[in-house]
Amino acid sequence: MPLNAEAVRACYPALRDGAAYLDGAAGTQVPDAVIEAIAAAYRTGIGNVGGPFAASHRSDAIVAGCRAAVADLVGGTADGVVLGPNTTTLVYRFAQALSATWRPGDEIVVSRLDHDANVRPWVQAAARTGTLVRWAEVDPVTGELPTGQYDTLLTDRTRLVAVTAASNILGTRPDVPAITAKAHAAGALTFVDGVHATPHGPVDVTALGADFYATSAYKWSGPHIGAVAADPALLDTLRPDKLASSSDAVPERFETGTAAFADLAGVTAAVDHLAALDDTAAPTGSRRERLLASMGAVETYEKELFRTLLQGLEELPRVTLYGKPAARTATAYFRVAGHTPAEVAHHLADRRVNVWHGHNYAWELTAALGLRDTGGAVRAGLVHYNNADDVARLLAGVAELSS
Repeated sequence: MPLNAEAVRACYPALRDGAAYLDGAAGTQVPDAVIEAIAAAYRTGIGNVGGPFAASHRSDAIVAGCRAAVADLVGGTADGVVLGPNTTTLVYRFAQALSATWRPGDEIVVSRLDHDANVRPWVQAAARTGTLVRWAEVDPVTGELPTGQYDTLLTDRTRLVAVTAASNILGTRPDVPAITAKAHAAGALTFVDGVHATPHGPVDVTALGADFYATSAYKWSGPHIGAVAADPALLDTLRPDKLASSSDAVPERFETGTAAFADLAGVTAAVDHLAALDDTAAPTGSRRERLLASMGAVETYEKELFRTLLQGLEELPRVTLYGKPAARTATAYFRVAGHTPAEVAHHLADRRVNVWHGHNYAWELTAALGLRDTGGAVRAGLVHYNNADDVARLLAGVAELSS
């Protein structure tokens, strides 16, 4: 069944301000259920974990519930979900832990398609350990990440392959299962950045071949919490730096400091919200089953809406769209001749259409496209609460500049 967009939009109080929120690739708005879950945690009373009193028990339950919710969302296991303040912090955490075993002459493979958060931590760790960095290149015309190049990039010294499940500016969905299969055949581990991919369709970390899968709740209607899902047995082989007094159990050994417990309650609420987006899914099914149905509906809805957005931009004079990947999320990156990306974004903001401009942390990709040093481009992205009116307002605003 089609997604009921207007019913979904009614769940988001921020949308009542009348703006067209096409900035979801940088962070989504949150539904009432998430706001209430966070408020309820504070209202009810929470304490630090591991105590003998009720408020501490509530925090214990919140943490466990959050791990289970993220596991259901991505197809992992709760005891393999590491939580943190954001994905960038967690990637640095894992880069430190994984590179502890790298030696001079070892190699890693990173890609020009990725957000810098899945590039720089690995490159910097490689520099510290004498590890060689090999680069998977992007086709600047199509925006594709050709899979065949990994046949020559991988060697018996490759220790890690880091790759995105979707580009945060072009929307490109590379063939991650094929890439990870090649990596595993070479004996390497895989770290998949799912931050941009997760909001746009069903996720199965096993099918992707991801040894580590990173995601950020604030990209799928939750608070600012990051997570990495992995096999607990694999996590148990890693020894990150930690306080002597903190837990050495998995996954807690990767989590420094006290968690934002109320926000973790909000993460669970966000997953439950996503699981309910397809109101035709069997209410008696597991949350994982309902998530697969709902996120499938999200993917179908966004594709239809994005077709209108993309066609509209293509038909406007003086508009250049970047990337034409065969598989992509509903994310457009474009320029309008005669106007800087910043000017376009400000023009749209004056019309209450929210978009981003610049490199959007796609540092290597914008350089490969020849855009990084000249202001990048304008990014407009759809999520499940956008509608046809949002798209029409974007196209009308861009048409005022392109005509």
